[in-house]
Amino acid sequence: MDAEFGQVSIVGAGLLGASLGLALKQRGLARRVHGVGRRQVSLDAAITSGAIDAGFLELADGLAGADLIVLAAPVNQAAAMLEAVQAAAPLHAVITDVGSTKADICRRAAELWSAPRPFVGSHPMAGSEKFGPEHARADLYDGAVCLVEADTSIDPRAADTVRRLWQAVGALVVAIDAAQHDALLARTSHVPHVLSAVLARLADGEDIVPDLIGNGFRDTTRIAAGRPELWTEICLSNRDAVLAALGDARKDIEAFAAALESEDESAIAAFFDDGRAARQRLCGP
Repeated sequence: MDAEFGQVSIVGAGLLGASLGLALKQRGLARRVHGVGRRQVSLDAAITSGAIDAGFLELADGLAGADLIVLAAPVNQAAAMLEAVQAAAPLHAVITDVGSTKADICRRAAELWSAPRPFVGSHPMAGSEKFGPEHARADLYDGAVCLVEADTSIDPRAADTVRRLWQAVGALVVAIDAAQHDALLARTSHVPHVLSAVLARLADGEDIVPDLIGNGFRDTTRIAAGRPELWTEICLSNRDAVLAALGDARKDIEAFAAALESEDESAIAAFFDDGRAARQRLCGP
């Protein structure tokens, strides 16, 4: 019986791309998995781990014969390479990505392909502060939420293929508009990362003994350990939404500072009460 997704070509052999390759191969979902990358050493590592069957440095070679193409390149590269992908992809191929921001790449796809277009934006909300194919895991997407672009210009066949892909590797698929995605993620992912870095920097300037650091600090600054280049790319690609969310965060901080300065106990208590209630609404008790 033919594998569900035929030949899958993954552009980018890092943590997300290699983990997807492992999941596809271990579950028998792909007839063959090709990896495309910029460095032979990364491709060799992905082959050794069993994430891909073959690695290619040239995009056209890696996409030849593909039924499904997944762009797992950094967000600042994925949109820029779409034109080359369009030129090299087989006419029947469905194309998606794994980027943390969606508006730029989905807008570019709509410019390149007339409706019904074969590109569907995706954002599997899975990952780690670790990176590289050596840290890939076949279960990385198990239980993760995957946000998938909803737009009337998308080919229904492509939308169905991308939805089935992420469900097949264990993710819960949620359809969302690209602009709404970026506004939401600015507040639930991108600005939290900025604030995590702020907290780490704030404490680092005080000669604090590591043994005196509690779990609260470790929990709130864990994501500050992420790759600086990755988060630079994400924030720049979602600049407007991140700036808007930072503006709202600034207002909250200034309001709290004013309440503290005036020793307004009721305002301070209300601030913390609102925060607790908001977290319970969003994350549960």
